[in-house]
Amino acid sequence: MAQITFKISESPDVVIHANKGDRLLDIARDANVAIDAPCSGNATCGKCKVKLVSGAVDSPKTQHITEEEYAAGWRLACVSKVLDEDLVIEVPDIASAYKSRMKVADLSSPEEVAIFEKIKSDIEGSGIALTNDMAMVELTMSAPSLDDTMPDNERLTWAIEAAVGAEKVILPFTVIKKLPDVIRKDDFKVKAVYKMSGSRCFVYDIYPADENPGIVGLAIDIGTTTVSSVLIDMQTGEILAKGSAGNGQIRYGADVINRIVEQTKPGGVKKLQKAIIDDTLNPMIANMCRSIGIKPGQIYRMSLASNSTMNHLFMGVNADPLRMEPYIPTFFHMKNIYGKDLNLIINPNADIIFAPNIGSYVGGDITAGTLASGIWNSEEFSVFIDLGTNGEIVFGNSDFLMSCACSAGPAFEGGDISCGMRATDGAIEAVTIDKETMEPNLTIIGDEGQKPIGLCGSGIIDIIAELFRCGIVNAKGQLVREGRRVKVDEDGMKSYVIAFKEDTGAVKDVEITEVDIDSFIRAKGAIYSGIITLVESLGFDMSIVDNVYVAGGIGSGINMKNAVRIGMLPDIPLEKYHYIGNSSLAGSYAMLLSNEAEDKVTELASSMTYLELSTHPGYMDSFVAACFIPHTDANLFPSVQNMED
Repeated sequence: MAQITFKISESPDVVIHANKGDRLLDIARDANVAIDAPCSGNATCGKCKVKLVSGAVDSPKTQHITEEEYAAGWRLACVSKVLDEDLVIEVPDIASAYKSRMKVADLSSPEEVAIFEKIKSDIEGSGIALTNDMAMVELTMSAPSLDDTMPDNERLTWAIEAAVGAEKVILPFTVIKKLPDVIRKDDFKVKAVYKMSGSRCFVYDIYPADENPGIVGLAIDIGTTTVSSVLIDMQTGEILAKGSAGNGQIRYGADVINRIVEQTKPGGVKKLQKAIIDDTLNPMIANMCRSIGIKPGQIYRMSLASNSTMNHLFMGVNADPLRMEPYIPTFFHMKNIYGKDLNLIINPNADIIFAPNIGSYVGGDITAGTLASGIWNSEEFSVFIDLGTNGEIVFGNSDFLMSCACSAGPAFEGGDISCGMRATDGAIEAVTIDKETMEPNLTIIGDEGQKPIGLCGSGIIDIIAELFRCGIVNAKGQLVREGRRVKVDEDGMKSYVIAFKEDTGAVKDVEITEVDIDSFIRAKGAIYSGIITLVESLGFDMSIVDNVYVAGGIGSGINMKNAVRIGMLPDIPLEKYHYIGNSSLAGSYAMLLSNEAEDKVTELASSMTYLELSTHPGYMDSFVAACFIPHTDANLFPSVQNMED
């Protein structure tokens, strides 16, 4: 048995023992060492690079590691196996940054706050009351005596019945357990947190009358890549705290398919559930509660918006049928789930409400986002697009709603791109290129002086748009100009060098290859053809569309002009495009605060028609036609050739 030491920047070393033949990636996962593996260890993405400091491993050379890198000790963790000797492995920042330094939407920024407030106002303006059935009541009970021997639970029950007009009062075990101490602390004066369902009263908690507890709710958006949440005052709707983090499941794959496959392995169901609850949600909840000085047990209601796979993994339910024809989920909608059922640190009796799923690949994040977008309450025809790890689209107005999901792959998160990466320190998020010199100007995530490491989603869109604008690549994505930034390898593959290794101090250049460009062209083609097919399936064309609402983490950084230039989004007036922030979280917030909003999301889900693109006639033709820059039919993009530099 060999001793493996993982050296992690700004963290203590992690030491674990392993057997001969064990993979480094599996060892790291068992030791809770964060190593990014978007392909979940299939050796196709090349992102799980680690450096061998001492010792030797059985690790073949791959196309993802150059001769120079291999000689310097770099290996892919997914193909490296332990031999009979101790190892010291350096985990570079880029491999672990997704866990703690991933760039997520700043929910406190003026832009995000303004977007959130507008959505809240629009929902309320649609006639949906932002109220709920939770309340607090102060009670005064008579003290027991030898002449009044009524037990504590009946004494409390009678007091509640008299105060709120309930015919039936339910006291859960957690309330009974603390009852004798609480009611005697302040001379039989208490405050009770409760909800009414008709004439039925459920008591969540009790406090001595001299305490001033809040009724707190938690709204969460679980994305495939990131998780965002808000704590709110359930009586006023005020946002008390905000939180966001990378989804801890990322280590098991960038996309839902890889995570489902991981879940099918022995212990996989618990492993994936632990990654989202124990490693992601509970620490985030604890931090938010600490920031406002409350205990997690004061969270009495939680709403959740996430895609169908995330719902299953969160619940600890086998998600494998989702990826197997005929793609049937275990559930669309769940009720009667409580905090205690899922090992969450919130109040054990807290209700957990779910935004309903529509299909295997259109989930509750889209139904919640549709509510927030407001397209269901307008006569205008609108398209709602959620651009995250997956691409989901809704088209319609107050009369109808149609939805679909695009198989865009992980390209928008940097997957399938040799220099692609998540939006962490060192990621290039915006690019412009000088048309004459072909020299790039880069915007990089991180502190001043941060060196570029790779491209995140918004940066990939920009670089391809700029390469096309400058005539460096043609409509097929081939590099057609020569210069110091364009190089050719021994196999004849061309690439554009975004940053030379001499300038970054890295082992190799940051470059985008023709293969990378081709992969991204297919991803953007999936988005475009999905939009067009959805609209045309009802006999319309894009001229009828009044608004396109773009949501999701990637949407926040997208240059809409560049997205149109490369043919990812339809060529309609740019003023019709609107970024609406994290619509999934906004919808989750509305569901949390409002019983009517919860009912409306359920109604929207049940009335929305799902279009399966893979079986729709003409979709593949549309997709193939969109796999050029911007499109094989130039008439569909008349403004692109007139766009100013």
